[in-house]
Formats: sequence, C-alpha cells, structure tokens
Amino acid sequence: MKRLLTLFIAISITASLAAQPRAEYPRPQFERSEWINLNGEWSYSLDNVNTGFERRLFDSKGFDDKIIVPFCPESKLSGVGHKDFITGIWYHRTLQVPASWAERRIMLNFGAVYYESEVYIDGKFVGRHIGGSDSFAYDISDYVADGKPHDLVVRANSDLRSRAQGAGKQSLRYNSFGCLYSRTTGIWQTVWVEATSDYSLEHVQVITDIDQRQVVIIPRYYNTLSTNTLTATISENGKTLAKKSVATVEGMPVVIPFRNFKTWSPEEPNLYDVEYVIRDKEGNIVDRIKSYLGMRKIHVDGNRIYLNNQPYYQRLVLDQGFYPDGNWTAPSDKALRRDIELSKAVGFNGARLHQKVFEERFHYWADKLGYLCWGEYASWGIDEKSPIAARNFLPEWGNIIIRDRNHPSIVVWTPFNEVWWPDNVQYPRLVEDTYKLTHALDPTRPVNSVSGGVLTPFYDICCMHNYEQDPAKLKEIIYNGGKLFNMPSYTKTPTISSGNVPTGDMLDKAPLQTTEYDGRRPYLMDEFGGIKCLEANPVPDVTGREKQSSWGYGNSAVTKEDFYKRLEGQVDAILDLQDLVWGFCYTQLTDVEQEENGLYYYDRRPKYDAERLKGIFAKPLTTNEEKE
Repeated sequence: MKRLLTLFIAISITASLAAQPRAEYPRPQFERSEWINLNGEWSYSLDNVNTGFERRLFDSKGFDDKIIVPFCPESKLSGVGHKDFITGIWYHRTLQVPASWAERRIMLNFGAVYYESEVYIDGKFVGRHIGGSDSFAYDISDYVADGKPHDLVVRANSDLRSRAQGAGKQSLRYNSFGCLYSRTTGIWQTVWVEATSDYSLEHVQVITDIDQRQVVIIPRYYNTLSTNTLTATISENGKTLAKKSVATVEGMPVVIPFRNFKTWSPEEPNLYDVEYVIRDKEGNIVDRIKSYLGMRKIHVDGNRIYLNNQPYYQRLVLDQGFYPDGNWTAPSDKALRRDIELSKAVGFNGARLHQKVFEERFHYWADKLGYLCWGEYASWGIDEKSPIAARNFLPEWGNIIIRDRNHPSIVVWTPFNEVWWPDNVQYPRLVEDTYKLTHALDPTRPVNSVSGGVLTPFYDICCMHNYEQDPAKLKEIIYNGGKLFNMPSYTKTPTISSGNVPTGDMLDKAPLQTTEYDGRRPYLMDEFGGIKCLEANPVPDVTGREKQSSWGYGNSAVTKEDFYKRLEGQVDAILDLQDLVWGFCYTQLTDVEQEENGLYYYDRRPKYDAERLKGIFAKPLTTNEEKE
C-alpha cells in the first residue's frame, strides 16, 4: 500500500510539472535549488481606463477572468487572445512559501513584465519597476515568511504610443502591418520565488581571461560579513579543475588561475561547471549556486572580429523571436533550442537577436550548442531625442547587460537599430552615454551602437543594411568607387524667428554632421536579403498579384530555383568583399505574421532544402582566415 501511495504521489508530481507551462528553472547560469515556479493559472482584470487604484484592485482576492502565465494576454497560449491595445492589466494569484523558509531571505523574481509594473502582497505595496525587457526581483521576506497563503497582485501598464518606452517590433496600429507585429503586454516571462540569505550573492561578473589563463569573478552581495567565505569551484564531469576562496568583502574579486582549459566556440562549445558556496565562520552553508562558464575571448582588431585570438567571420541570421501562439514568449524550452538548431542546420554560426531582449534560457541553449548572439534592445518606438525616453532606457539597458554578460554566446551588444538622426543634441548624447555605459558594465565585448542607422563617433563595429535584390547592384552599392556604402549625411540650416528669438532649441537646429565609416573598424552587412518566394509562399490570388498583407523585400522570386540563384548571388557579392566586409546577417530565420521572407515558415516548418542553404551560407572564405 505504501509503495502504491508513493507511486501515486510521484505520478501526480510528474503530471503537475508536465502541465505547468515553462516549468524549467529560468536562470540557468545562477541556479538555486530552493525555488517555486509561479507559472500557470492566474486571474486577471483589464484596466484600460486606469481606474484600478480607485477600485482598490491592489487589495484583490482574485479576479473573474483567467490567464495562463507567463504568456501575454494578446497571445493564444494565455487563453485570452486579446487583440486591441492593453494599457493596464491586473493579475492575482495566491502565494504561499514553505514554513521552513521563515528564517530565509525570500526573493520574488520576474523574468520580464511589459512595461511598467507594481507588486502588492495583501494590499501592501512591495515595489515598482520600469522596463519591459529586463529581469527584476523583490525581497518579500517581511510579507510571506509565515508560511501562510497571501494575495499576490501585479499591475502592469503600457503606453506604446507615448514613444517613451522601447516597443521593438510591436505594432502601433490596431493590426499588424509591414514589419510590425502582435503586441506583448504584462507578464511574459517566468515568475518564481526562491529562498536565499541576508548574506547571499546578488549576482557575479565572470571574466574569462584566456590570455593570462585565469578566471576573474567579481561578486555582488546583498549584504556582507568579512567572517563569511566565498568559494568558487570550476569543475568538469564532477572533477575539480580549479578553486579559490576569499572573504565576502564587497568589491573583492576572486582570481582563479586556470591553466589547462578548452576554449568555447561554435565548433567546440566547451563549458565548465561552476559552483559558488558562501559559508559562515562555523562552516555552515549560507548560499549555494550552480553555474557554468565558457573560456572565450571576443575582440576587434582593425577591420576584423576575433574569436579566441583568431579572425572569425560572422555568418548571422536575423532572429526576431516571435512565436505564432506565444508572441514574444516561446511555448516551451524545447522551442528555444529548436530555433538555434534550425539556424545551424542551414549554415549560420550565430544570430542577431533583433529588436527583442531574449530570455536567459535562449542564451543557455546558445551556450550549450555553440551559437554566436548579438544582444539587442527593443529600441524601436523610442523617441531618441526625448530625455524622458533616455531616462527610461538607460537603467533598463544596464540591467540587461548585467543579467546576460556572463554568457559566452553573447559576443556583441547592439542597443539601437536604424536611427535616422532625429536631432543634433539628444540623440548623439544618448548614443555616447549608452556606448560608455555598455563598456563600463562590460569591457569584454564590442558595441555596435546603431545597426543600420546614422553613425556617431561612438562605435566599435559599423553595420549597414541594404535590401537591393540584384546581386550585381548590391555589390556595387556596398563598395562603389573605392568607398564602402554608408548612410547619407544630413544637413539642416538653423533658423531664427523675427525679433532675433530662436525657434526651439538652436543647438538642435545647427547643421547636422554625421560620422563617416573610417575603415579602421569591422564593417558588416547585418541586414540583406529578405527574399520572398512565391512558390514557397503561394498567393491565393487569381490575378497573380501579391497580396498586400504579405511581403518580402523587392520583387518576389517566382520559383525556389529563382530563390536559390538570387540568394547565392547576394551571398557571393558579400563574400567577394571579404577583405572589407567581415560578415553578414541574412533577413530572416522565420516568417513573422505578414512578413513572409523567412527561411522557415512561422510555425518553423522547413520551406527550403537545408543542405542547399547550408552550401550557400557556409561557403568558405578564400583567405582561409576563418576557422572552419
């Protein structure tokens, strides 16, 4: 009977885990064992006219409608499928932590909530966060440590049309259009609680120094006691390879000599296990965290990008990270892994993660599978000349860097995309501030300040976009008359109203002078292609004309053979300029809603022959400078 009861309990637990959406630990590079996943059914109430505070919704014991977290209310997987704009939404669920956590620091974690959010427990205000893409947490020990059930309420609000917040590729119209798609509001990544200590690690920065053969770990603690000790252990397959202990003093790094290591690369994604353990003076464990690292170096030298001190050509694909049923949220952890596998199968060694901050589980799989990632912010929608927008953006961007900077797969930061010089004061100031902040928080990676937009003096990599479909014309545009393609310079004449009174900001009206690419840094075509094929995407229109609701760049290829020929011609045009152009990014991995120019359909079904695509995208360089 006892065995049957045990078996029943085991089956019940397994079934429960299987039913819970996105049940995996969301932060695999900083994993604690004592945690509770809060995904699943919550209740909710829309608040589009912002009367929730008057109605004291923060005091709620539950709402009438149900939603599946972590999927946004606009998605199918949420069970809601709301299509119109959502400016406000309230969530509720009961929260109960184990009584055994009574003496612990209890952290409530959010992977991401779009855009501004507040958290309440039993009607009491816990905290407010501004930013739709970064992760954040609150210490809720004083609210729930009694082991009893409590009412957890989360409010989220968004104003996409304010231009004060990064929207990425979310549509600012009722329907999707062009290259703008379905919206994401509210909770869209995993919510969880975990038990820590007053003297636990908050986060670490890991610098893998392959030249001096060492690992430098810079810890950040919630609080410190010099009598406590932090021990960092690097191991492989259970065998300790390196180890170092230091007192838990804020700012004291852990420098670990690490001599005999294998580097990380897309060809050989070697990873090492890391364990962080804090003990008190009696030897009791205060905190224990599982992590991993990859020994790799990325840097720029002249017009080349180097990986592990060898020139490494960037063969990237544009990945927008949208899903037909989850919008910004992948339906499963398996789906995240699958996207990387699909990309590698057709010859890419990485991706530009376009106009969306991808969740940490994606970077985990990129680390595991060997995949270069260009980390990008969802910058479209921001008014780059607005100080308010800048104030919202900079802290969020800093949090994103801190969260993701230990992933070996991330090799370049891209904060902005296609900015067309909105003014001559705030925009260049914002780019300069962002560039310096990025390097201050992460000195180990180059910064592609503005992809495809107007350059400022602050950049490490120059990336241009061009969707010319004729291969010969594309090559001529990229390099014409001994000069590489660059965004055009803009000029603007200052004006003064009658009475010698400046009209607006005179500095803003000064002549604009854009920055020209200087030839001393890497140059990449990080958007090209975008080819739609009528045979692969048949048009149900008897007139033979393309429907307006679906599109690719330029005129569509008629047959798949036409597609392969045009694609190979475009790739060859770029590869022929490999001494000047150090990589490409093809648009795009999958179709997204009405944009039907992907190498795969929106549901990830294959559209073309993978081996044939690989033969095009993975052509070797003639200079033999690339590691194959």
